[in-house]
Amino acid sequence: MTLDDLQRFSCLMSELPADYLYTKDHEWIQLHDDGTATIGITDYAQESLGDITFVEFPELGATLEIGDTFGVVESVKAASDLYMPLGGEVTEINEEVDSAPELVNQQAFTQGWLLKIRLTDDSQVADLMKPAAYAELI
Repeated sequence: MTLDDLQRFSCLMSELPADYLYTKDHEWIQLHDDGTATIGITDYAQESLGDITFVEFPELGATLEIGDTFGVVESVKAASDLYMPLGGEVTEINEEVDSAPELVNQQAFTQGWLLKIRLTDDSQVADLMKPAAYAELI
C-alpha cells in the first residue's frame, strides 16, 4: 500500500460512521438496542449515482428476507435496486426522502436514511462489514 493509498483509506475511515455496518451493495445499517435497524445507502453510493430524483420504497409492514430487493433509487445517471442487508419487517419509511429525494445526496448517513426495520434474525448481523472492511472495498 502506497502513502497515497493510506491517506485515501484514512480519509474514507473518517467519513464513515464508526457505529454503522455496511454491505458490498453500499447500504449502511445502524443497529438499535430495541431489535430494530435503520438502513440507507452510503455516501459512496449516492456520489456514484449522481443527483437522486426518486426513491421507491417497500410497503409498511412488509417482511423481507436478506438479499430481497426492497426498492429502487433513480438518479439522473441510472436506476439502482436496493437490497435488504438483513431480514426484517418494514416499520417505517423516510417520508422526507419520499418527498425530497435529494436528501440522500445531501445527508446520506443522517437525514437521508431510507427505512427502519424490526429484525427477524439477529445472527445475520455477523455477515455485515465494519467500517474498515467497507473502506477497503471502496
